[in-house]
Amino acid sequence: MKYLKFSGLCLLYACICVTVSAQNKVPLNQPDYNKPALFNGLPDQIRVDISELQHLFSQPAETGKEISVSFTDKTIPVFSGKVISVASKYENTIRTLIIRSSNFSGATLTLSSSILPDGTVRYTGRIISFQHGDLYELQQQNDQYFLIKKKYNDLINE
Repeated sequence: MKYLKFSGLCLLYACICVTVSAQNKVPLNQPDYNKPALFNGLPDQIRVDISELQHLFSQPAETGKEISVSFTDKTIPVFSGKVISVASKYENTIRTLIIRSSNFSGATLTLSSSILPDGTVRYTGRIISFQHGDLYELQQQNDQYFLIKKKYNDLINE
């Protein structure tokens, strides 16, 4: 009888351990594939002149200043807006500008400049709007920089 009480208690304990959960399940967000495209009328690839990028980082940038970024193809509208953030780290080896667009609603241009140990300068960046389904990412190809159009959900996971 004593063994029956002990095994019954063990069975009850095992049932409680199986049914009790200490953590809540986190609901998963489904990505919205129906976001409108912001850059519909623009090409999939836009060439950016290196001198334009150098000019952006050579002038002293301050928050609230109006800046315009022009592209090699003059048929593409100029990206203009206000600087909302300026950052510099590691004795100016990494610098970042964030520009909120005035002509593309909701879009921000984030540009970073980093000086590599061999002295070369590398640029990275993107034009993104969280309300729209497309974006541009700055990529280097054969010593030239291009803004490559991508889908929002290919780059950002929700």
